[in-house]
Amino acid sequence: MATGALLGAARLAHVADAAEKAPSPTELVPLGKTPVKVSRLGMGTGTVGFNKHSHQTKLGQEKFTELVRYAYDRSINFFDLADQYGSHPFFARAMKDGGVPREKIVISTKIWVNLSREEGVSGALDRFRKELDTDYLDILLLHCMMDHDWPQRLKKWMDYLEEAKHKKIIRAHGVSNHTLAALKVAAKTPWVDYILARINPNGSRMDARPEIVVPVLKEAHASGKGIGGVKILGEGYIIEASQESLKFALELGCVDSLVIGFESKDEIDDIYEKLAGILKQSADG
Repeated sequence: MATGALLGAARLAHVADAAEKAPSPTELVPLGKTPVKVSRLGMGTGTVGFNKHSHQTKLGQEKFTELVRYAYDRSINFFDLADQYGSHPFFARAMKDGGVPREKIVISTKIWVNLSREEGVSGALDRFRKELDTDYLDILLLHCMMDHDWPQRLKKWMDYLEEAKHKKIIRAHGVSNHTLAALKVAAKTPWVDYILARINPNGSRMDARPEIVVPVLKEAHASGKGIGGVKILGEGYIIEASQESLKFALELGCVDSLVIGFESKDEIDDIYEKLAGILKQSADG
């Protein structure tokens, strides 16, 4: 009897341990070779983000705060912002009013050179930290690279961000791209720690068709760069095929985190459950 009970307890412990180790949408994964670990599912704040507005900021502060807190309660620790989206003050207030501990989350934001040319990279970085009420940023990206020669044009900006990383003002730097040429250069540029890349199986709102983009992302990831996938749902245009798109991005093996621009708690639940199902199916073989 005692032996049977012990064996039963051991089996239960094994099942519990296996469940704990099973991949989940919010499992923390390394972002390439950076020191940053992010949840496999991240929250974006820039759906149709432009001119200091996005679908998320247009929800209003109260609903924005509720959404961030809900994401955090579902163990999402990765939040993607940008100066261009106007999401910094919204997110700062969400952390304060929503009780989201700064040290428990990863904040990635972006500096668009066209918006910050007068104040320069140092002024923009100081402003971002003030707007977000934080001493440091986890990830800072040069936003919306389009030309193949962006590393030459923005060398002073890159040098300053490298210095900021050494001073621990930021933990990693990189780029978001809006052309295939800029993406290809990012994949080969040693300075780039992290790439925010548009990826889905339809090629919707992407830099090129997936069969062209995927090899570039795999090259970048193999060299140690972290990859965050955006436009997974084609900015809402392929939401009906969300299951297939999520599965596609996950199975590439080169996208560390899927960053989705949620606009409601129901959307978080829907994508979470779909991802959980895909991961379980993959783990079960």
